[in-house]
Amino acid sequence: MAKTVVIGSGGRLGAALVRAWRALGEDVVGLDRAALSLGTDGKVESVLNEIQFDVLVNCAALTNVDYCETHPEEAFKINGEAANDIALHCEDRGARCIHISTDYVFDGNTSKPYTETDTPVPISVYGASKRMGEEAVLSAGARHWVARVSWVFGPDRVSFVDQVVSRALSESRVDAVDDKWATPTYTLDSATLLRPFLRRVEGGGILHLANTGVCTWQEYGQWALDCAKEAGLPLKTSTVGGVPMSSIKAFIAKRPIYSAMGTEKLASLTRLQPRPWKEAVRAHVLDQVQRGVWNASNGPS
Repeated sequence: MAKTVVIGSGGRLGAALVRAWRALGEDVVGLDRAALSLGTDGKVESVLNEIQFDVLVNCAALTNVDYCETHPEEAFKINGEAANDIALHCEDRGARCIHISTDYVFDGNTSKPYTETDTPVPISVYGASKRMGEEAVLSAGARHWVARVSWVFGPDRVSFVDQVVSRALSESRVDAVDDKWATPTYTLDSATLLRPFLRRVEGGGILHLANTGVCTWQEYGQWALDCAKEAGLPLKTSTVGGVPMSSIKAFIAKRPIYSAMGTEKLASLTRLQPRPWKEAVRAHVLDQVQRGVWNASNGPS
């Protein structure tokens, strides 16, 4: 038996993993929210008991940071308790669990990329609930992995990159936060980088799964527009203005100012070197243009 289950296959990362791994010959079962809704008592056990697998990747989570802040019980149930149920189920049947987590487990009080040995200090309900899930998975057994991602983008669901390009096609001004730093993560690259951890890499632990480099939201968006302009899109503005995070009044939860993550551990375990985030963003933008995703009148088509 060599079958992989991906929970959260309707999401941005989960969908990319299922498609990419199937194309490489992996036997993959994708479970979207309709097939398995986390937080429903007894659902994890009943659904997974019907599937034979040796690896499970849990991409499902409650990820709206501000919603989590105002709905803590739901956040901890889905991001913490359900992650624990999944990991224990995997351990009981001798399967590996790979749990997708977040850079928001850190407080941001640093100026250099976090490593896997740095102590998590979450400053929001979302971050605390995801850290609870991490601890549960790591405690379930020595074969399980926690893979942290940040600023995820890819072709399966609209992300910040797509929003910026779409706005620039129809608006004369686009702004983004210029005093918050992290590392973008391209889902198609993640599929390649994470695959060795399905069965080849032994042991378990924490893993930072991202592209390389550090940027602000403003730099992230500006590069996306530079690539879109290079691809010939008829932008109404080719500049992303910078605004401070303090000006975003809609934010409820605290966010780490600096949460970039280093990927040296991933490279040492797999001999795969993640490419720079700028190369990944360019690849995504050019792919979206070639597929005809954007048009000048209404953004994503």
